[in-house]
Amino acid sequence: MALLKVVAGAAIGIVFGVVISWSGMASPEVIRHALLFEQSYLYFMFASAVGTAWLGLALLRRRERRAVFGGERLTYGRDAVERRHVAGALLFGIGWGVADACPAPIAAQLGQGVGWAVFTAAGAAAGIWVYLKRRAVETEPASDGEGEGATRPAFATSP
Repeated sequence: MALLKVVAGAAIGIVFGVVISWSGMASPEVIRHALLFEQSYLYFMFASAVGTAWLGLALLRRRERRAVFGGERLTYGRDAVERRHVAGALLFGIGWGVADACPAPIAAQLGQGVGWAVFTAAGAAAGIWVYLKRRAVETEPASDGEGEGATRPAFATSP
């Protein structure tokens, strides 16, 4: 089952990378034009992704669902917006504006053989490393739903 999960994850990643590349979303020019409000292409893509996610979650919430691989019961929760969410969004936006790329386009650019994407990926990896070194308390507490005030991540599996 573990190998099946890895193969499925790799297949989904490859399809996602192809779609990102095919749509032009890995192009710094497309990202730059959108961030400068010169083109709306990127925003239409975002809107379609948000709409698809909303519809998918609405359908999944109608009845109990299980993970395709593994069969774990899927649960959904809502977390209140916290300072860390706002700070993370701001940091992500600044990095996106400076580098003209977010994680998916970085991976697609590396797959396309774009040399300068190595530097962007190194910057993203350095940011992740700093985050992991600096965090003192786990930011997404794992919970089995027991105890007072127990929380669950927005998308979690339970046995």
